[in-house]
Amino acid sequence: MRLRFGYKASSEQFGPTELLRFGVLAEQVGFDSVFLSDHFQPWMHSGGHAPAALPWLGALGARTSQVLIGTSVLTPTFRYHPAVIAQAFATLGVLYPGRVILGVGTGEALNEVTLGLEWPDPPERFQRLKEAIALIRALWEDERVTFDGRFWHVQDATVYDRPQHPVPIYIGASGPAATRLAGRIADGYITTSGKDPALYTDTLLPAFQEGLAKGGRDAADIDTLMEVKVSYHPDRATAMENTRFWAPLALSAEEKRDVHDPIEMQRRAADLPIERAAARFIVSTDPDEHVARIGQYIELGFRHLVFHDPGADQEGFLRRYGAEILPRLRAAYGQ
Repeated sequence: MRLRFGYKASSEQFGPTELLRFGVLAEQVGFDSVFLSDHFQPWMHSGGHAPAALPWLGALGARTSQVLIGTSVLTPTFRYHPAVIAQAFATLGVLYPGRVILGVGTGEALNEVTLGLEWPDPPERFQRLKEAIALIRALWEDERVTFDGRFWHVQDATVYDRPQHPVPIYIGASGPAATRLAGRIADGYITTSGKDPALYTDTLLPAFQEGLAKGGRDAADIDTLMEVKVSYHPDRATAMENTRFWAPLALSAEEKRDVHDPIEMQRRAADLPIERAAARFIVSTDPDEHVARIGQYIELGFRHLVFHDPGADQEGFLRRYGAEILPRLRAAYGQ
């Protein structure tokens, strides 16, 4: 599978019209894919946004012609019924054949609890995701589906408009159980950068390999996607300061667990020093440093690198990365 380079469209930070312009520009300057986060609420209340992912992807598909488009990630287990997601992504797949990816995950309280939905412990969220994927695939593969699961039930259900080839399902994971599941059943695996290197080498990648082995699958047939957090700007102070909007990502799992209110999330992140806010990002003015540090993930085996820049000037980022970083990556790795 060849190397691909994508753009992470931040629905938490930009409104739908502006974000659509960035997605179109990403294709024009040489990115291979555009992935959208699916949030009902943003991480930060002040300056935050949360456009709906499904209509936005339809609009992006209509305005582009080549880039892969998808979610990174959507949760098909609480505010969405998995059958509704099966129908929506089948429609996208018919409209834009071969270009659509459904990235799924177990979710965050931020997007579900506000709607009055219960927020179960991680083991139940994991089981819900497994069952949702099974139902979605059944609806894509079979003419008539009756499904009686633990969490989901459908009777005599048909998705009438389906693409010739099913939409690939990628599983987003930050722990070994979901990573193992991705290796066993998914078309792709999504994780995020900037964590302890030992997490990837000692935990996640071995779990992925274990899943591949259990599923009797070849790693070359499964896309491995790393969301790489980068802050690339000619001025280093600006590159550092740009990461402040994403300070909630620097909160530990314990610090943000079960928080459902962006105002509270923003309060918890407000006092973090800028060095901690920037800790998960590749912050540099040097294109060669970006290439070298991104290359560490390629050398781990990730074949699809999706870049998330935290700055307000996304057009500037896209043009700089398209002109200065993507050609260097392709030259360095023979793409």
